[in-house]
Amino acid sequence: MRIRAVRLDELPLLQGIETAAGRCFRGIGMPEIADDEPLSLGELAHYHQSGLAWVGAHGNDIPVAYLIADRVDGNLHVEQVSVHPDSARRGIGRSLLGHLADYAAGEGAPALTLTTFTEVPWNAPYYARCGFQLLDDSGLTPGLRKIREREAAHGLDQWPRACMRRAL
Repeated sequence: MRIRAVRLDELPLLQGIETAAGRCFRGIGMPEIADDEPLSLGELAHYHQSGLAWVGAHGNDIPVAYLIADRVDGNLHVEQVSVHPDSARRGIGRSLLGHLADYAAGEGAPALTLTTFTEVPWNAPYYARCGFQLLDDSGLTPGLRKIREREAAHGLDQWPRACMRRAL
């Protein structure tokens, strides 16, 4: 598995990966998440241009997973990490998170952050195994509070969600 920066011509592939990965939510009673539209090409292009978009690609160099991040309150925030179900459970997501951690440490960021569903096995429990810790409300930075407000406005709070942090 090779982790590398996403190429502009691969952005439609990222949408396909996100859509395929989202289908898994249907089986656990979250059809709204399964049916949610992937990020637009414009949004993905923003991450590409900011240098905060990476893919995991097999030997044929075709992406099967991706991670995009934002800078939030001095940390790097995992905005999205998706692995195509055909390539799941092979450590690709963990490798992408490790790559981001190395990148963030190189920038001097003290931590990675993310928001996630707490009761979805491949969300909060998975991230805890990757070194992330749940944050209570007192641990939320202003930027994380804004992210949670946007998520709530998008309807994501109909399922338990939380912020998590991984110190670097």
